[in-house]
Amino acid sequence: MKFLRVIPTVLKHIKRAPIRSTLTLSGIAVAMFLFVMVESMRAGVKEATEMTANETTLVVYRENRYCPFTSRLPQYYEQRINDIDGVVSVVPIQIHVSNCGVSLDVVTFRGIPRDSIEQAIAKDGVIVGGTLDDWKHRGDGAIVGKGLAERRRIKVGDRFSAAGIDVFVAAIQETDAAQDKNAALVQLPFLQESARKGGTGTIVTQFNVQVNDASYLDSVASKIDEAFAHDEHPTATFPEKAFVGRAARDIVQLSEVAGILAWGALAAVFALVANAVMLAVRDRVKDHAVFQTLGFTGWLIGWMVMIEGAAIALIGGFLGGIAAFLTVKFGHFTMTMEGVNIELSTKPSTAILGIAIALGLGIFAAVVPAIRLAHADIASCFRAV
Repeated sequence: MKFLRVIPTVLKHIKRAPIRSTLTLSGIAVAMFLFVMVESMRAGVKEATEMTANETTLVVYRENRYCPFTSRLPQYYEQRINDIDGVVSVVPIQIHVSNCGVSLDVVTFRGIPRDSIEQAIAKDGVIVGGTLDDWKHRGDGAIVGKGLAERRRIKVGDRFSAAGIDVFVAAIQETDAAQDKNAALVQLPFLQESARKGGTGTIVTQFNVQVNDASYLDSVASKIDEAFAHDEHPTATFPEKAFVGRAARDIVQLSEVAGILAWGALAAVFALVANAVMLAVRDRVKDHAVFQTLGFTGWLIGWMVMIEGAAIALIGGFLGGIAAFLTVKFGHFTMTMEGVNIELSTKPSTAILGIAIALGLGIFAAVVPAIRLAHADIASCFRAV
C-alpha cells in the first residue's frame, strides 16, 4: 500500500513546477492529438478497403477509366450481366461528383433506378427521416446519407444544390457504411438528364453486382469482363472494397506516409516525458536526500519517479486523445476521391490506444532515471545539493 500512498506526493511535485508541467503536458497533448488523428485516418482507410469473408458485391467499371466522368457504359449491359451464372442482382448506377481529386468536402450523387432502391440502400441502412415512398414519388427527390446531412446541415424537406445538381431531401439514411452515409441517392433518369458529363439517357457509370456466394467473386468478375472484352465498351470488374482501394489509391498512399508522422509523434512524447523527468530529478535532489533520511528506500523514491513519468504522459495523452476523438466524431471528416468515400474512424478504441501508448512511453522514459535514483545513497544526494 505504501507504493500507492506516495501518489498524492508525486502530484504535488508536478504542481510545484507549473510552467514546466504545463508546457510538457501541452506538448504531449499536441503529439497525441496528431497520433490519434493519423491513426483514425489509417483505420478509416483499412475499414474501407480491407476485404471481408462475407463480401458479395462486385463493381463493374469501364476498363482503363478512373474518374466517374470518364466511365461510360451502356445501360443495356444490365441484362447481359444478369444472365451470367452466379449473379443475383444488378443495379446500374450513375455517379456524379463535384470533382475527382482528393477532397474533404465532395458531394457524391448516385443515380439509382426507382425499382432498385431497396437493393441500393446500405445493408445496415435505416431511414430515419422521410420514407422510400416519398423518394419514389418525387423525380428530384434524394435520400441523403446522415453524414452528408450533418456536414451540410440539411434535413428532410430542404433543398440543396451541389455539383450543378439541385435536389429535394426526401429522406435521410443512417448507416455505418462510409460509401452510403456520405452520398445522396437520386433517381437514375433524373441524374442522367441533369448531369451533362457522363452522357444521358442510356449511359451509366457502373454496375453494382450481387453474387450468391463470396467464393464466386473472382469467377463471376472474370465472366463479366470476358463477356464484354470485345465490345466497344470493355469492362473491369472488382470486388467492392478492392475497387475502393483502387480508386482511392492516393489516399491509401497518403495514409501510409502519414504513419511516419505517427511515429514522430510517439518519439516526441518519449522525449518530452524523459526531459521532464530528468529536470524534475535534478531539481529535487535535496528532497530525495530528505526522503531517504526519513526512511524512504531508494526503490520507493525510484517508484515515485516512475509514477511521475506515467502521470505526466497519461494526463497529456488523455487530453490529446480525447480532443482528437471529439474532433473526428463531430467534424465528420470524409476524404473523397473519384467518387468513393473514406471516413476517418470514429471508434473510441483509437483514442484508447493512443492513451495507452502514451502511458507506456511515459513509464519507459522514466525507467532509467528511476533506477539511477534508486541506487543513489544519502551521501551522494547531499553532496549534490
